[in-house]
Amino acid sequence: MRAVFMGTPDIAAEVLKCLVSSKHEIVLAVTQPDRPKGRGKEMAKSPVKVVAEENNIPVFQPVKVKDRESVEYLRKINPDIILVVAFGQILSKEILDLPKFGCINVHASLLPKYRGAAPIQWSIIDGEEKTGITIMRMDEGIDTGDMLCTSEVEITAQETGGSLHDKLAAAAGPLLLEAIDLMEEGRAVYTPQDHAHSTYAKMLKKEMGHLDFTRPAKELERLIRGLNPWPSAYTFWNGKTLKLWETEVSFERFAPCPCGTLVSTKNGYLWIMTGDGILVVKELQTEGKRRMTTEEFLRGYHPEPGIVFGK
Repeated sequence: MRAVFMGTPDIAAEVLKCLVSSKHEIVLAVTQPDRPKGRGKEMAKSPVKVVAEENNIPVFQPVKVKDRESVEYLRKINPDIILVVAFGQILSKEILDLPKFGCINVHASLLPKYRGAAPIQWSIIDGEEKTGITIMRMDEGIDTGDMLCTSEVEITAQETGGSLHDKLAAAAGPLLLEAIDLMEEGRAVYTPQDHAHSTYAKMLKKEMGHLDFTRPAKELERLIRGLNPWPSAYTFWNGKTLKLWETEVSFERFAPCPCGTLVSTKNGYLWIMTGDGILVVKELQTEGKRRMTTEEFLRGYHPEPGIVFGK
């Protein structure tokens, strides 16, 4: 098929790599405009743009893909199909109706659960045991279209947002190719979603990572994993930000004390009281420093049991 690919972040770039090595012709890559990035605020290309340029695929970066000029540009390309992976803009009905085989979306959850912007992270934060990839035919709703096929992925007890992203990215490309084959051969079966069982994965914001130690340790541990590597989970110590990267939960008993209190540093860890259980910190990062084990941290800093984090 002659396909237009729409996507922006790393997961979309991995899918594009898979498509490039297939029998299908990617005639255009549509991605978000270059953005300022890093401390120097230099303009940076999206991961999809990088892959497209490496493979000599023309790149189109509309500020608003729904604009008349953008729609007419896509119409002139006349693709058989439009493939969408985390593009970051909503497509108009004009675009949805443009290709012969429609617009097909790759979504990183088992729909109808976790529609929306951050399905990977929220599946970890909510304590799900599995997630996956759904290939669906797009309609005018947000992740509401009929499904072509799905692939399940296990969420392990140590899963982070980063590791789950990579597992899903690896599963997405082959599943999309399978869906395209079914469509070409006229064997595709479209299954409507059960909207009564839908959930929404809202966009992540940096302030979500501010740890509230009155919450149960199990919830905090999942939040820390889900927000790793971005936007990351943090607290405050001595007026500076302290990021927590790896933790576990303990129900060892300590004398009653306020939530957020450091109750021990045994075994080279920070043991912090929560609303239910102890959050045991194994890897962290002080402001302006690299990530380190808590044992390394304790060699240079000497927080005394009884201090309260978050202040």
